[in-house]
Amino acid sequence: MSDSMAGKSVLVTGGGSGIGKGIAALLCERGAQVTIIGRGAERLEGVAAELNAGPGPGAVFAHVADITVEDQVAAAVAAATGRTGRLDGIVACAGGSETIGPITQMDTEAWKRTVDLNLNGTMFTIKHGARELVRGGGGSIVAISSIAASNTHRWFGAYGVTKSGVDHLVALAADELGASNIRVNGIRPGLTRTELVGLITQDPALSEDYRISTPLQRVGEVEDIAGLALFLLGAESTWITGQVINVDGGQMLRRGPDFSSMLEPLFGAEGLRGVVAADDTAGVAAEGVAP
Repeated sequence: MSDSMAGKSVLVTGGGSGIGKGIAALLCERGAQVTIIGRGAERLEGVAAELNAGPGPGAVFAHVADITVEDQVAAAVAAATGRTGRLDGIVACAGGSETIGPITQMDTEAWKRTVDLNLNGTMFTIKHGARELVRGGGGSIVAISSIAASNTHRWFGAYGVTKSGVDHLVALAADELGASNIRVNGIRPGLTRTELVGLITQDPALSEDYRISTPLQRVGEVEDIAGLALFLLGAESTWITGQVINVDGGQMLRRGPDFSSMLEPLFGAEGLRGVVAADDTAGVAAEGVAP
């Protein structure tokens, strides 16, 4: 792959950890000027310092913003654009989940917060970022979705639902923005080794279920996702738009995971099929569980 990202300005939301950090690292290695977005200033600045100390000729800049707040997204886009005078690429990676468990016991407020983060935050990022790409004559947007969008993950709450929304947003934006030479594509990672999925990878029964459901029987690495993001941002993919590509070891060919070993002790077998006790209406919130 050529160094087609050298000197390009790229905005990466969720760049302070996991897949977003891995994408930012590869872009920096290939010479891009990368602005990473996140809510935690100390962590974000530490990641920028770490990546700038690496071998790449590019540079990484930290910008603190909450992508669920539209004005903060607009300011982040302006900051990224101001570094080189233009914006060439966007990676909408920030996301997560605050809901887990049977839909009949869902924590409604946690559901709303997950929708706000995954779907509204991605829309704000594309809305404001695309304006700069249009002004600059074109560019590429990559949204990070999930295998939970293509294969149902029972008891996984709002996460897969919102990622399905991201997939449709990718198609809609690609259709609308193609006339301005803007490409919009998505990536659906499978189970990828990040700190957010430690609860899954450390559970023997669940890890084994993922293994037997995946033709390439291993957990994904952030580099697996970053490589495709680099391709979709670069000059090698200028005839590709509106695509959402699974990077999941082939798991989409089989089925989503079986979380019953983890959740049955919490909800009981009856609870997992939707039975709700008369005095149980609160729901369960679980932060940071996402493939």
